Amino acid sequence: MVRAEQITDPAAHHAEGAVWSEAWGGLKWVDMLRGDVLSLASDGSVGRMHTGSPVAAMVRPRIGGGSVVVTEREFTLWDALGEREWVGEPVWPTGDGVRFNEGGCDPEGRLLCGSMSYTRAPGAGAVWRLGSDLTVDRVFGDVTISNGLGFTGDGSRLYYVDSPTRRIDVFDYVDGVPTGRRPLVVLADGVGNPDGLWVDAEDGVWVALYGGGAVHHYDATGALAEIVELPVTKVTSCTFGGPDLSTLYITTSRENLDEGEQPLAGSVFAASVGVRGTPVRAFAG
Repeated sequence: MVRAEQITDPAAHHAEGAVWSEAWGGLKWVDMLRGDVLSLASDGSVGRMHTGSPVAAMVRPRIGGGSVVVTEREFTLWDALGEREWVGEPVWPTGDGVRFNEGGCDPEGRLLCGSMSYTRAPGAGAVWRLGSDLTVDRVFGDVTISNGLGFTGDGSRLYYVDSPTRRIDVFDYVDGVPTGRRPLVVLADGVGNPDGLWVDAEDGVWVALYGGGAVHHYDATGALAEIVELPVTKVTSCTFGGPDLSTLYITTSRENLDEGEQPLAGSVFAASVGVRGTPVRAFAG
């Protein structure tokens, strides 16, 4: 059992999408419902970039510098100075109650991002893909709360969470096509719901447990190998960072908490876990 330590103030209402990249100097994450991309400075302060959308679902580095940010219904590109370069067409129309949520880049540098309805309607979500040529296609559908998504080191397998299933599933990923979906982990009742995830250098999965106050580490066979405890319950995402990618950074939320309840909720936490993570894959566009 490992105990995570608070490293920022509770700077976000609903923090999500933690990702570390040396290309932009360290850790970024999103304050999702406020539409902001946050960054951790060397002095521990938190910078904030507003995207102009009520939802900033996720952020990833670009191979040529800058970042790709997924907002409520759009893919957007930003340069290294934080100026927006390109906004894609909305992937679905306004008013249908669906938003983007979580995702990541595949071995070819294409960005996969899932969606969900605001009402969590069963089967209303899908996983979409932004190619390096900025075209968008639908990868698969019939998901409810599309959440954590990550690849093994060799890119041959895709780990994926649709939160209400209470599973971490694994696909074979060949030529950009996910096939052979099967459960890797079925979470026990009472541990929280699976949310964001990250993959380590040994192809183990670290998954944030929303409502569970913890991150669970499952090895490549699906066996529980480690638990990282937090002092707040709504744990949303995790990523590996630091000079050797051995520090686990963890975001949390204060969504639906009363004033004064869990005062540290919305902070970022960190833990040294003795395992190296896989580096973030950059978007090729």
